[in-house]
Parts: sequence; C-alpha cells; structure tokens
Amino acid sequence: MKNFSTPDLLFRRTLALLAITLLALVAGCSTIRFTYNQGDTLLYWWLDSYADLEGRQADITKRDIDNLFKWHRQSELRDYAALLGNFQRGLAGNPTQADMVNAYREIRVRAERLATHAVPEITTMALSLTPEQIGHIERKFNTKNEEYRRKFMTGDTEKRQRARFKKSMDQFELWFGNFSKDQEAALRRASDARPLDNQFLLEERIYRQRRILALLRDIQQKRPNRDQAAAQIQAMLREFFTRTESPERKAVYDVYIDQTIKYILTAIRIATPAQKSHAHQRMQGWIGDLQALAANR
Repeated sequence: MKNFSTPDLLFRRTLALLAITLLALVAGCSTIRFTYNQGDTLLYWWLDSYADLEGRQADITKRDIDNLFKWHRQSELRDYAALLGNFQRGLAGNPTQADMVNAYREIRVRAERLATHAVPEITTMALSLTPEQIGHIERKFNTKNEEYRRKFMTGDTEKRQRARFKKSMDQFELWFGNFSKDQEAALRRASDARPLDNQFLLEERIYRQRRILALLRDIQQKRPNRDQAAAQIQAMLREFFTRTESPERKAVYDVYIDQTIKYILTAIRIATPAQKSHAHQRMQGWIGDLQALAANR
C-alpha cells in the first residue's frame, strides 16, 4: 500500500523504522529480513551523512538507534503484519475509495506513534548538534532539493508526467508483476489525470526543512533543558502531522490524496487474476518475514 506522505528528510526519515519496513516491503520477499536486520546500520549511515556525527555523539546515536529498533521489533512488527493482512484481504475483493482512505489513515497512525516514541532519541541528537553540523544538514537539504528539481521539475509537462509515471510503475510492477501495453496505457491516463503538484510538494518540503533548521539552531543557541527541548520537538512533529488539515492547505492535500488513491484503484481494477495472485503471494511473503522478525528470527 503506498505511503502518501509527501517527501521529507528529517521529518519523514526520522520515522526511519517505519520507512525501512515499508521500503523493504517493495524490495521483495527475499530481502525484507536482510533490509530490516541491517536497518540500524542504514539509519546511522543516513543520519551521519546529514549531521557528520563525531566521537561520543556517534556512539550515543548508535546506542539510541539500537534501542529504538529493539522497541520497534518487539512492539510494532506484528501489528504491521496484521495490517498488511488486511490489505491482502482487501485486494482479493474490490476495495473502494473509502477502503483506501482508511488504509492511508492506518499508516498515518503508525507513523505518528513511531514519531512520538522517537522523541527522546531525537531530543538527544538535537541537544548534541554543533553549529557546524547544523550547517552541514542545511547544505545536505539544499543538495537533495536540487536533485528533486532536476528529476521532477525540469522539462515540459510531458517529460514531468513521464518521470512521475515511471516512478509509480516501478512500484506497481513490484507488487503485480508485468503489465500489458493496454494496461500501461490505462495507467498512464490515470497517472496524467493527477495534478502535477511537484512545486507544491517541494515548497512543503522546504517549509519543513526550514522549520527543522530553525528549531535546531534555537536549541543550540538557547540550550533549553531536556524536557523543554523534547516539548519543542514534539510540538514540531505534531505540526507536521496536522499541517495537511490547515485551512490553506487542506484542499490541495485532499485533491492529492484523492487522485493518488484513484490511481492505485485503477491498477487494482485492471489487474488480472494472475497479477492479483502475484500481489497476494508477495504480501504473504512479507507477512511471514514481519512475523519472523518480530520473533527475532
């Protein structure tokens, strides 16, 4: 099931356990256990690429990541397996728009739960960052934003729609297998019917990045105590999760989610029995892997 969250860096990927699990789900049955079991290392490397961690700071970050993964493995993975089972049963029938909206909400609930649990670890890192490291994060943000512009915001409308379509087809094919030319044509029409909202999504991403940088600099300069810093971080995360409901953005987000769901429903509707069986078997493999990981196997 697609995660509808817009791209983000420290916000989205600080929810890295959920991200690693969901990314592993689209990597295939044979790799989900490996990906998750390497997740603590992958997360540390990712954070280090942004903050350039040093010495004891790096050791504490590794410890906190390890503790977060232990909690996540013990407390969350069986729930993910059960949720995926619900998706699997829904795919066997004829899911509706309402079913897909509920699936999106279920994913959001789990993302918020993970974010809340990760606040102490995020607070520890935020309190340890130097001005130089915050500058390093800012430069990394800028580099990634330029990459996004090159991939999704250059060229004419046809080029941008084609790039977006290719990205979504890569995911659909992992779930359903290969599509016929007629199926691809139907999916391309459904994809092109969605608004090209890359500029809006980039603006939202840049807003979150600036909010993160401003908070990190405020913490670094004012040196609040741990409880105060944690409260500030919690408030920022809450703002990010509720931003889609703000009056000036709700309409845009509602259209984005509605059109994305319709696109996914098109893929489900045109899928052949063999393609649905492919998706069912793939999900069954993921469910087994999640259950095995939860049992520490």
